[in-house]
This record gives sequence, structure tokens and C-alpha cells, in this order.
Amino acid sequence: MLSVLNAFNAFPLAELEVGHHFLWQLGSLKIHGQVFLTSWFVIATLVIASLAATKNVQKIPSGIQNFMEYALEFIRDIAKNQIGEKEYRPWVPFIGTLFLFIFVSNWSGALIPWKLIKLPAGELAAPTNDINTTVALALLTSLAYFYAGFSKKGLGYFKKYIEPTPVLLPIAILEDFTKPLSLSFRLFGNILADELVVGVLVLLVPLFVPLPVMALGLFTSAIQALVFATLAGAYIHEALEGHGEEGHEEH
Repeated sequence: MLSVLNAFNAFPLAELEVGHHFLWQLGSLKIHGQVFLTSWFVIATLVIASLAATKNVQKIPSGIQNFMEYALEFIRDIAKNQIGEKEYRPWVPFIGTLFLFIFVSNWSGALIPWKLIKLPAGELAAPTNDINTTVALALLTSLAYFYAGFSKKGLGYFKKYIEPTPVLLPIAILEDFTKPLSLSFRLFGNILADELVVGVLVLLVPLFVPLPVMALGLFTSAIQALVFATLAGAYIHEALEGHGEEGHEEH
């Protein structure tokens, strides 16, 4: 991400590299190949599951159709509870995409032995194990946040930045970006820490001790996906209703 911004000379940012990476060179851009490979795997998994669930739709669902319908109902409830009964429907695809991508990414890091696949440099891991992925998800949440407010209120949406006084303008702008970014760092930190702990325990005690930790990691990974999607919905609701307003409908 830093390389992309530097390529366009948008900001004079310093480059930071931690460990070895499998890089793809596209012109003047350097892309983390291992993140793209695992991200495409997650996307392919979701696409295949969706196609399988909708290939032969039955009135009484079973198998993969039943599972995907349950997932859809769960995601719809998240969006409805956070955004509200009247305005949640257009945001179900966005909230659902965030939740499913993060959920499958996190579980792929816990269940798939990525490190057994050798690369010329670096190693494969869950996409959410890379800060670039989580920050990209945070920026998408920020764009959705601004789009929600602007699409409903037009230019009047920006009045919130100068209310009650224009002096608070820098703080209001900073707040809109730091909230989603805090989600990205929380998600990245939890997934990275979980994989490091499991990796160390596997080296020290190869069999019995890592299993409970891995089970706990699966649970926390699911919670992280739920937290990200839930707070994304809450931020979108805040943009639709305005700062400080009580907009949640009673259900």
C-alpha cells in the first residue's frame, strides 16, 4: 500500500518491510504475491459455495443451500440491527461481503497448512494476516460510510463537520477515518497473534497443547469477523442518521 502511494507521489511516505515477501512487479508497483494468492483462494471458495447453493434451488433447503441461507439470514440480522429496518436492505451485500471474506480468511489461516506450500520468498498465510488487507477493508468501510451519508443528505451531510463549531473540523475528519482504521489494526493484530502463538506451540509441544489453542483461535477468528461487520454497519448507520442522533428503530 505504501508502495502504491509512493508510486503516484501522493504522499512522501517511508517504506517499511517486515520479513521476506513474495513480490510481483507490475511496472513501478510491488504487490505482495502471497496475499493475492490466498485472497483469490478465499474469493474462489465463496464464489463456488454461492454457485453450489443456487445451482438447484429447492423449496425445502438442504445441504449447502441450507447453510448459505442460514448465513444470509445471519448477515441480514446484523445489517438490520445496526442500520435499521428501513434502510438496511441496500447494505446487506456490503456487510455480508465483509463478514464472509474476513470469516473465511481467518479460518483459512487456522485450518489450512499454508506454510507447507513453499514460495521463492516469504510464506503463505491468511489474507487478514497482512496489514495491507485489513487497512484496505477499513478504507472500503470509510468509503461506504461517506457514501451512505452523502447519498441520503447530499451536500448537507458535510454540515456535521462544522457543528457545533468549525473549530472541531479537523477532529471530526480524523474521527471518521480512525474508527474504521482501528478495526483494521485490531483484526490484523488478533489474527497475527493467533497464528504466532499456534506456530510457537507446535514447535514446543507438537500435538496436544496446540489443539485447544487452535479451537480457541477458530472462535476468536469468527468473533473478529462479526465485530468488523457489526461496527461497519454501526458506522454506516451513524452516517445515515448523523452524529449524536438516536436513529436505531425499535424492533
